[in-house]
Amino acid sequence: EVTLQPLDRYALDAAILFSDILTVPDAMGLGLGFAEGEGPRFERPLRDEAAVAKLAVPDMAKLRYVFDAVASIRKALAGRLPLIGFSGSPWTLACYMVEGAGSDDYRLVKTMLYARPELLHRILAINAETVALYLNAQIDAGAQAVMVFDSWGGVLADGAFQSFSLAYVERVLRRLKRDADGRRVPHIVFTKGGGPWLEAIGKLGADVVGVDWTVNLGQARARVGDGVALQGNLDPNVLFAGAAAIRSEVAAALASFDAPAASTRNGHVFNLGHGISQYTPPEHVGVLVDAVHELSRQYHASAKA
Repeated sequence: EVTLQPLDRYALDAAILFSDILTVPDAMGLGLGFAEGEGPRFERPLRDEAAVAKLAVPDMAKLRYVFDAVASIRKALAGRLPLIGFSGSPWTLACYMVEGAGSDDYRLVKTMLYARPELLHRILAINAETVALYLNAQIDAGAQAVMVFDSWGGVLADGAFQSFSLAYVERVLRRLKRDADGRRVPHIVFTKGGGPWLEAIGKLGADVVGVDWTVNLGQARARVGDGVALQGNLDPNVLFAGAAAIRSEVAAALASFDAPAASTRNGHVFNLGHGISQYTPPEHVGVLVDAVHELSRQYHASAKA
């Protein structure tokens, strides 16, 4: 229902599976729970060698409820719009699995990264195998594209990002299905704060690279090269401003992607640069969607020309 409701209210072009990223570590037996006034928290976080040694790829049957939801959504959509499947990245999942909850400084997982990197690499390897199985099962259930969401890649230092995030996203992508039922299944990768490493992210083999609002789309387009579409990248806080400001910022984002300095030809999926705030006025989302459809027409025409 949460996946479908926005489609009934707004003229969106695709549906994305509404699912918490922590369904995966929950299936691994870490004991996911929710307390009133708090975010998700794990009863058994991975804090020592013994806990990491017990970690294993879960039986996908434990996640059957997710795959059943995908199948139900596809049936309800009845071909009206495509459905995008979804998972957190191996590194982002590991952050929650080690910290035990959300974190402001990632002290525990970064301590493990520097002091016991072999433990973190074991977690990440298991996560990568699990995420690949999880997304492939979503494809089998009917997802027509899949997205790897690396929320916390940008908190890593240069060097650490390549070893502990990028390498494991690449593992996932290598194992994902490219075709299902005679149709191409696009792969999307998004790293929040990934601007410094766009060239490397663009070489992963994903069809689409998401970028946050700190990145100029035209420059990103040139950096990822031909054959890679971009997704993004309006600052979600723009949606707290009035209609005129929203339209102005949409126009600026579209123009930045189509900047003359961008010599490559890539597709663009207009999106926010990260998640939408729960406090966003719903009517402002309607202004955004309508503005994108209206203001992007000129670029569609120039592309055909």
